[in-house]
Amino acid sequence: MNRYLADLEATHVFGELLGRAAHPGLVITAVGTLGAGKTSLAQGVARGLGVPEDHYVNSPTFAIMQVHPGRMPFYHIDLYRLGDPDEMMGLGLDEVIGTDGVAFIEWPSRGTDYLPMDRITITLSHDGEGRRIELDALGPKSEGYLKRVCDIERST
Repeated sequence: MNRYLADLEATHVFGELLGRAAHPGLVITAVGTLGAGKTSLAQGVARGLGVPEDHYVNSPTFAIMQVHPGRMPFYHIDLYRLGDPDEMMGLGLDEVIGTDGVAFIEWPSRGTDYLPMDRITITLSHDGEGRRIELDALGPKSEGYLKRVCDIERST
């Protein structure tokens, strides 16, 4: 699935759609250069999951993970600072990824060996004033999720 998102609001709206279609155990990995819109997309996903507005979703680069309440937990994870993928185990990330909530992981290449095979990979890139977004399903649960996203998008 590919989309062009014209601005920040379009990124938030598309992220909200992703959050509305989400199910417990969903793992979304976000790939892109600095400033490509990964955290902006995460903010939209949080909105779609019903994360209260007083839980500001920002980049968890220094915290590594932030947990936000909603209709299910939203685990916003940023692996940018990991020097070694084995650090994921020491941080307990394996205890939340793919469990009772949605894990949104920025910079997943820093811990690929510890991520579930069945996941959504979102690649964001700059495209003029907006951004280009590409979603890939890497397993049967993820394929079903993308179908739900398309169904919701068509019905709105």
